[in-house]
Amino acid sequence: MQTVEQVLTAATDSVTLINEVNAGTWNVEGMTQEEINDMVQRNVDHLEIILAYEPSDENDETPDVVGDSSDKSSYTDAIATGNTYITENS
Repeated sequence: MQTVEQVLTAATDSVTLINEVNAGTWNVEGMTQEEINDMVQRNVDHLEIILAYEPSDENDETPDVVGDSSDKSSYTDAIATGNTYITENS
């Protein structure tokens, strides 16, 4: 079973991708704007799914990301950044 910390650490890759695409430092050479937007959207979707993780009952081993008190601002900020990037580059 994964812990909340492990799930959030793995999600940091999506945060990095979104922020670097937005900053222009992620290598998107050879990609169309549509492909870049799709890639950013997949990572936004991934973060939204991760942040919604919670066990459905006492037998569910899903980590309780929703109920965890960890600072999730870098993830929510990346979601907002990704959504803004897609809107501005559509």
